[in-house]
Amino acid sequence: MALNNSQYDALMRVYQKRQRDDRHRQEERIAEVYRALPQMERYDREISALSVERAKKLLDGDERGAAQCMRQLEELREERAALFSMGGFPADYMEMDYTCPQCRDTGYVNGRKCRCFRQAEIRLLYGQSNLEEVLKRENFSAFTFDYYDKDLIVNEKKQISQYDYMKAVAEECRAYAAHFDENRRNLLFTGSTGTGKTFLTNCIAAELLERGEAVLYLTAPELFQIISDRRFERGGEETEEKYRGILECDLLIIDDLGTELNNSLENSELFYCVNDRALKGRAVIISTNLSMSELRSCYSERLCSRIISSYQIIQLFGEDIRIKKKIGRGARISTRRDEHAGRT
Repeated sequence: MALNNSQYDALMRVYQKRQRDDRHRQEERIAEVYRALPQMERYDREISALSVERAKKLLDGDERGAAQCMRQLEELREERAALFSMGGFPADYMEMDYTCPQCRDTGYVNGRKCRCFRQAEIRLLYGQSNLEEVLKRENFSAFTFDYYDKDLIVNEKKQISQYDYMKAVAEECRAYAAHFDENRRNLLFTGSTGTGKTFLTNCIAAELLERGEAVLYLTAPELFQIISDRRFERGGEETEEKYRGILECDLLIIDDLGTELNNSLENSELFYCVNDRALKGRAVIISTNLSMSELRSCYSERLCSRIISSYQIIQLFGEDIRIKKKIGRGARISTRRDEHAGRT
């Protein structure tokens, strides 16, 4: 992915502001420590002066003098650490506190774009800033099993209820996110509307974004719109970069596959996309309301074959949870009204 000059400059200004804020917060913490422990400032001055003296002696070839400075430095650092501990401050309290420790808020690691920079590119190119707001509500911490039925048997052979099945699915999704770096697997969520497919993909996305992975979330219509714009040369360089992002991000999420206007050309483009990512070891998560038989009837044989052979298929069961939630909220509101009426 790449940005045009104005986009790149705008993004770099964000990183420059982060660095200024980092320095400002560090200066405030240092001042706080010096107020609480006045001797600490003296230790820091002496350590700084002695470090400069040692460097000069090394340049002059005075190894004995440099070694003597080193011994003095070690003593001063030990005394400083003891004082710091007595003051009750965390060991790293005076260090720089970065938003992204990997790139130290520069956007680059060893001359290459950091994961956080790549995710910032995605936000800018695809207008995904709203996704972060959604993920504050839809994540593993917010996941609840209250709306899954303990009496609905989804596996007759093993006598597994929808409730227990979803617990196992949620655990599988947690494991997927936890071990993403080690094993970038592909997932396909199938099931009717409102069974939790999008919520689970959002849970995974939230976890990976927290760890700095470059995650691109697109609905199927959005994905095919980018493919179409590129094919017909609409949008110029920005469309080309969006398409490149589809191929290069760490995790591509395609939500609601089957809701797009589909034809043989788009079938071919989708196959190229998932196949290219598979060959390069880049993960894809797809969610769809279509059954496996419906997928086979809507998409090409080679696309379905690729998905069946290299995706873990997770089928979800049950009624629309969103309707259950609305009914639950309505019942609670009705109860509160009845209680209020009783009091009055």
